[in-house]
Amino acid sequence: MALRNQRILISGAGIGGPALAFWLRRYGFEPTLIERAPAFRDGGYMIDVWGVGYDLVERMGLLPAALEAGYFIEHVRFVDEHGKRRSGFDGDLFRLALNGRFFSIPRGDLARLIFRKVDAETRFSTSVEALREDADCVEVHFNHGPPERFDLVIGADGLRSHVRECVFGPEKSYEKYLGYYAASFITQGYPHRDEKTYLSFSKPGRSIARYALRGGRSAFLFVFAKDRRIPSHETSLHKAILHQTFGQDGWETPEILARMDQADELYFDAVSQIRMPQWSKGRVALVGDAAHCPSLMAGAGSAFAMLGAYILAGELHKADGDHAKAFAAYERRMRPFIDKQQRDAERFAPSFAPRTAFGLFVRDTVLNLMKVRPLAIWFTRRNFANAFDLPDYS
Repeated sequence: MALRNQRILISGAGIGGPALAFWLRRYGFEPTLIERAPAFRDGGYMIDVWGVGYDLVERMGLLPAALEAGYFIEHVRFVDEHGKRRSGFDGDLFRLALNGRFFSIPRGDLARLIFRKVDAETRFSTSVEALREDADCVEVHFNHGPPERFDLVIGADGLRSHVRECVFGPEKSYEKYLGYYAASFITQGYPHRDEKTYLSFSKPGRSIARYALRGGRSAFLFVFAKDRRIPSHETSLHKAILHQTFGQDGWETPEILARMDQADELYFDAVSQIRMPQWSKGRVALVGDAAHCPSLMAGAGSAFAMLGAYILAGELHKADGDHAKAFAAYERRMRPFIDKQQRDAERFAPSFAPRTAFGLFVRDTVLNLMKVRPLAIWFTRRNFANAFDLPDYS
């Protein structure tokens, strides 16, 4: 049977978009990848790769390069305002509990490894402005240039997906705010290194963490509780909010805030989930955070984006391009897994920045119990399992 719906537009060149283009190209489709940013961006916040994410990195032939680019955290340490240890555990517990199949890597670095494997037309500084669907195709209007016709359109454009808004309606209909904000940046030459150690300082309702990267760089992550949404998207206001929230704190906070002021880029967004009754409509489907963001605090959104890309491409291949059949099968396979992961992520999110002193005490007590190896291994396997029986579409 001839392959139908070969021309597929993918909006978003993070992790899910390039992964989808990789698998679609392997199955004989003709993907076109677009990205709103003017160029590919490396770096970003640190993500952990294990379970299904590790399996997919391996299946894509990226594991040796990913391990070389990745990091192996030896210590996770929570400190007080004087830098004295409050709680923590050894990083090798994760590798031991997960049979060695665990590493950490900046999100953008993993995205670039995937992107380099993609043999598809890619257009930067390009975004979807409007979609017009008929029985045979989708007419796509871009931010510049004439409209073009594609057989299918896939939104892989993240938590703030414009493709989702064009087809499914306003973001507020699907976003579940979890009561926290997160911010991150990378700086060069920060004097405190603590190599191979994830170091975090917490006060009730807020925390700062840092991790030393190669090349003299350091990555920082802020998490803080906020009952109401912040309406502005202005970086200057975001920096002012971080100063207001953390400005009176001890430890290295003044130095970190000073570095943040000099940073060229600052990631700042709500810790939210996307929960939708369906991930496709007509000839348009969503993957990754655009469809089912589990929240930044889940630590596995990139893995779920890769999984969605693998399943969606595989089902399109299996159905010879019949999008109605493939979209339904994609969601049927993914939905139970994603629903569970989102519930777990919502439960886990407050542990990053407990809102009360008692909450911090409970967190520190639990983390200190991780010194008991059998208990730590049981806890890790119970709470961080995200295994998925990957179908073979070859």
